[in-house]
Amino acid sequence: MAVDVPGLVEQARQGRPRAVARLISLVEGASPQLREVMAALAPLTGNAYVVGLTGSPGVGKSTSTSALVTAYRKAGRRVGVLAVDPSSPFSGGALLGDRVRMSEHASDPGVYIRSMATRGHLGGLAWAAPQAIRVLDAAGCDVVLVETVGVGQSEVEIASQADTSVVLLAPGMGDGIQAAKAGILEIGDVYVVNKADRDGADATARELNHMLGLGEARKPGDWRPPIVKTVAARGEGVDEVVEALEKHRAWMEERGVLAERRRARAAREVETIAVTALRERIGDLHGDRRLEALAERITGGTLDPYAAADELVAGLTGE
Repeated sequence: MAVDVPGLVEQARQGRPRAVARLISLVEGASPQLREVMAALAPLTGNAYVVGLTGSPGVGKSTSTSALVTAYRKAGRRVGVLAVDPSSPFSGGALLGDRVRMSEHASDPGVYIRSMATRGHLGGLAWAAPQAIRVLDAAGCDVVLVETVGVGQSEVEIASQADTSVVLLAPGMGDGIQAAKAGILEIGDVYVVNKADRDGADATARELNHMLGLGEARKPGDWRPPIVKTVAARGEGVDEVVEALEKHRAWMEERGVLAERRRARAAREVETIAVTALRERIGDLHGDRRLEALAERITGGTLDPYAAADELVAGLTGE
């Protein structure tokens, strides 16, 4: 059943949560009207500040996200939250428990919280996250907080989706050792050592500072990621995190980095959509005579797989 996309967009702009929810559901479900939705949203986007929060399981991402929502609401900002939960590889389901953990904000009309399942997508995010961010942006959110699943060293997709990436660590979880490894600890614009009331918090901060100092050389004026210690469950240090985020945003705007990151994000999104479309067209070729003919030439030794792929792509794209 077709929906009234212009009507939904207008209701979303008025802050009606059901309209926002419906638009994100259209995105998640890859609705036939998805192109119409994105076209309607395009002129309304580009205003929200997107902050990604990532880190290992158990560091307090949800608690920290909730604390940031509280801080931003005190400042009068409208806040959207995308909380990504892992999908079961067996049932395909997801707990989507972040709404429970952030229930204190459920009745606040200035906060919209949406849990999303990864649905098997790697990298710590759901595949529909970029479009869902666009929905929240168009709906008038000043800040969009994107909380990833508990991620490892190589699952760093959030760095390509956020304006500012926050990496959370906690003492006593081996994160000091992780600081010496490539991957997740190379993407942070702001680092947060949460649960700083635990033993080892100072040591974790020192080790992290040391590893950042061993990183690539920074020129004068380059951004040096700050390290902030927090106890998010009590709201301690959260104002300092917000201050660090605002400083990073100002630094990016002053040097044109923010616009550059957003252009790169848009380019990756276009590339992903195009590659997905090609993959779907190739998937429809199973049993197609063209594919079988190429396979016969490969097994007969008259064609190599790369040349066959070039022929197939040329046939699909009309080149």
